[in-house]
Amino acid sequence: METYANALLYAIPYFSVLVLIEVAYGYFVKNQTYTALDTIASLSSGVTNSIKDSLGLVVILISYPFLVDKIALLTIESTWLVYVIAFIAIDFAGYWSHRLNHHVNYFWNLHVIHHSSEEFNLACALRQSISNFFGYIALFLLPAALLGVPYKVIGLLLPIHLFAQFWYHTKHIGKLGFLEYIIVTPSQHRVHHAINDIYLDKNLSPIFCVWDRIFGTFQEELDEVPVVFGVLKPARTWNPILINFQHLWQLIKDAWRTNNWIDKLRIWFMPTGWRPSDVIDKYPVKIIEDPYGYEKYTSNPSKALIFTSYIHFIITQALLLFMFYNYVHIGASNLLIYGFLLFLGVYSFTSLMDYSKHSLIFELLRTVLGVYIIYTTADWFGLNEYLSIGSTLIIGYFLVSLVASIYFLYFEKRTIEKELAVG
Repeated sequence: METYANALLYAIPYFSVLVLIEVAYGYFVKNQTYTALDTIASLSSGVTNSIKDSLGLVVILISYPFLVDKIALLTIESTWLVYVIAFIAIDFAGYWSHRLNHHVNYFWNLHVIHHSSEEFNLACALRQSISNFFGYIALFLLPAALLGVPYKVIGLLLPIHLFAQFWYHTKHIGKLGFLEYIIVTPSQHRVHHAINDIYLDKNLSPIFCVWDRIFGTFQEELDEVPVVFGVLKPARTWNPILINFQHLWQLIKDAWRTNNWIDKLRIWFMPTGWRPSDVIDKYPVKIIEDPYGYEKYTSNPSKALIFTSYIHFIITQALLLFMFYNYVHIGASNLLIYGFLLFLGVYSFTSLMDYSKHSLIFELLRTVLGVYIIYTTADWFGLNEYLSIGSTLIIGYFLVSLVASIYFLYFEKRTIEKELAVG
């Protein structure tokens, strides 16, 4: 996990710079693909995913080292060829894992966050899951295990394979000629994120589009069918933590409400969106039927709230990078506490972006816990070693953040509601 944390320490600033470049490009060509709160929600989702993955908060059902040790038929030396084979095997596994996520109710919950943005840009690539509690990717790496690809090679290439999927989340790049027959391109991935009927569940390949062409899931982007982004059951919130579990919560409620015991069990493994017949009419769920007539979600934020939300995210990302930089020195148990505090912060300020009163509960909890840690340790996880007034600044941030939450929820929100009522 330390190695992955070190990789993220460099990858996060790199991704952030690319997002800023795309924002600037959209501004200069007068074709902006970013909106303020959607961008913050996407970037904050990346924060939560980075925390979870760096802390290894997942139960491995079966590990790749175990598989390669038990079933390898060959032994491949560590030459350039083994890296090529391993990368292709990872891409093959990624295709089938991705296809599973799109076609089975339970597994859709592990992926819905990535599709939840109603925009399409580099930031939405960072909407990654925190609801994947079980590690099962090794099951799709059986071809690599049979060939005896060393687990160290797989471990090295997995994050590279993931990061290589970042660039094609953009609307600013058109079709790329002959490359459309080899790799996944922005055009192909725009199709994948679309909710138009003709585009649903298409273009599932991670890097090489050959898998879609072989297994019948390829769809070209059509000029006469403009893509509409999002999910058929809109999230209607900026809070990425809530979005991660919305589908799971719906499955739990449907399993509880149905009177059919078989349906209580099979709902988890049925095609995505399937619901028991006795709950569909009694507990309807709104689904987008006309993509072109749907109005995107907005919480009607003020400029002050947008500015405050950006400040929250910048500070949160700075604290995340500090955690990665001091990963070893913070220690395992303290890392869990640190990660929990960052989660509380993300939950609080993204809920505030919705003007949700739940925000204040999490803000209070974060403030009390954070101040208690600083009071009992006279430090903020070693920050004072780098900045003598570091812990004082953290306390100041918590207190100002708490006051700001009260202002936006109990003063500004009422003003906006009155204005909307009059309008």
